[in-house]
Amino acid sequence: MTVIVLIAAPDGLRGHLTRWMVEVNAGVFVGDPSRRVRDRLWELLATRIGDGQAILVEPAANEQGWSVRTAGKDRWHPVDYDGLILSARRRTPDRPF
Repeated sequence: MTVIVLIAAPDGLRGHLTRWMVEVNAGVFVGDPSRRVRDRLWELLATRIGDGQAILVEPAANEQGWSVRTAGKDRWHPVDYDGLILSARRRTPDRPF
């Protein structure tokens, strides 16, 4: 199963995703596309997300059984912490912690 979350996405991206996945809530898409389709969708999202944010959770052969891809501005990013994937946010002057 694949989950994609879009935050502040440009017009048209949500509509494009509904061709391949079901939108279960605003900006949250769930489906089971092939790896090829998933990779192409991600290429499209990563290049067109602009100032928004995109997060893709996909199956992976690791301890958790999934991995994360992120794209966009002011995003969380996956960090491997002893084999456990956690989400971290870059520090900025307005967010020191």
